[in-house]
Amino acid sequence: MRKSILLLFFSFLILFAYADKFELSGVYLGKNLYVMNNFDDSGVGFCVYEVTINGQTSSDEINSSAFEIDLGQFNFEIGEKITVILHYKNGCLPKVINPEVIQPKSSFILQKSDLDENGTLYWTTVKELGSIPFTVQQFRWNKWITVGKLDGKGNNESNNYKLNVRLHSGKNTFRLCQTDFSGIPRYSAKIIYQSKQKQISYGPEKIKDNLIFSDSTLYEIYDSYGTIILKGYGAKIDLKGLQTGSYYINYDNTMDSFKKR
Repeated sequence: MRKSILLLFFSFLILFAYADKFELSGVYLGKNLYVMNNFDDSGVGFCVYEVTINGQTSSDEINSSAFEIDLGQFNFEIGEKITVILHYKNGCLPKVINPEVIQPKSSFILQKSDLDENGTLYWTTVKELGSIPFTVQQFRWNKWITVGKLDGKGNNESNNYKLNVRLHSGKNTFRLCQTDFSGIPRYSAKIIYQSKQKQISYGPEKIKDNLIFSDSTLYEIYDSYGTIILKGYGAKIDLKGLQTGSYYINYDNTMDSFKKR
């Protein structure tokens, strides 16, 4: 009897000395995972010997070449964070066939938004399914440019955000963007704000070493081939390093060109 107990004990030690685990984290989206479960290296028994979800052992039948992990048995809320761990024997490797079903999904709904004259953008979302970064884009100079990023909170209920942005004179247009595991960007409706800021101008009439704006602004300068050579934010641009010639400039909400003497 004692010999049998010792044999069982050492068999247990050998199992865990030659065992590993595969961890998969995400959020519960109401769907189950499916696993391909090979034979272990010895050819006796299957690879996976235990499945845990958020530290709880699954009651699913795993002694087969393929099995389903029923996530519904744990009564998770939609959007709740989960960690699935497959404990398996050394010398084999299980495969989760559909890991995307627990990956955060861009599903946010823009419930409300607001912008103030100080350049603070506020927005509220609902129906987020997992934390995905928000990219805030502004339409300037006939293109969308990224002006900031914030991590999504990922809650199914109300989520509040704010971000400082730089306004230009006149009509300002913003949108939110998320890209989930699919790699396909998803955009919000446009957020529009009419700024009271004065339109910015620049000089002097004959530009040589410096270009001076009437107020601080975002700007981009391109050469005659359309290659961007300077960009930034400020009221003055040092042009000493540029050769004499023609250049294109984007600033405030304006696209223009100038000649450097």
